[in-house]
Amino acid sequence: MADNVNQAARKGFLVDTARCIGCRSCQVACKQWNKLDADKTANQGTFENPRDLTPALYNRIRFVESETGGTVNWQFVSERCMHCGEAGCMKVCPSPGALYRTKDGIVAYNKEKCISCKYCVSACPFNVPRYDSNDKVSKCHLCTDRVSGGMAPACSKACPTEALKFGNRNQLIAAAKAAKKTIYGLDSLGGLGVAYALEGPPEKYGLLANPQIPTAIFLWKDIIKPLGILGFWGSIGAMVLHYVTIGPKRIEEDVDNKGENHG
Repeated sequence: MADNVNQAARKGFLVDTARCIGCRSCQVACKQWNKLDADKTANQGTFENPRDLTPALYNRIRFVESETGGTVNWQFVSERCMHCGEAGCMKVCPSPGALYRTKDGIVAYNKEKCISCKYCVSACPFNVPRYDSNDKVSKCHLCTDRVSGGMAPACSKACPTEALKFGNRNQLIAAAKAAKKTIYGLDSLGGLGVAYALEGPPEKYGLLANPQIPTAIFLWKDIIKPLGILGFWGSIGAMVLHYVTIGPKRIEEDVDNKGENHG
């Protein structure tokens, strides 16, 4: 079940991998609109650049290379926050309002409320959240400032082939189904806000076949850590109770006996 998401009003992306040409206009537009610094990179024998998401790179085009009959083929995948309907990052975040959902179903964040616990990193099955130089969370927020003003995110606006289609999620999914597309993220994690139209199995594109929120993070956050804190404060309470009821431990001296020994 999605986390308080109005599916009828929910907005999102449909990424049509067949249309993506790997031009990376989306990366440039995202950096320009969000005023993000350039990432220093080095040539590592591939056209893919940068090689991973960073605090200053909210979305990137991943190059997936394969060989068929001596010919190298590329598939291009737009990699970003998936804006899950059931968002693990939101479920584990202990700071109210640090990660929140907008009326459009977008998972946004407030750096001022981030307490740098990094639970969201462990809870995200897609390894998306990054932390900046101030140790605050950073990720794609689907240009919430643009969306709230009735505009499309900067990346989709800049895409020359309409590989990134933004709009009402239900309508995007319906159109993809009508075109007989294989849709990734239709029901996973309450439905992904960034769904993909694929031309093969998700593993071919480096996508998880069955993404799930790691249960270990809930075990740590909700059971083990609270028990540890409870044990700590229990020890402090026991010490205070001992002090109040019995008093501090003293080395008592028999002054009278000492007087007798010297007398």
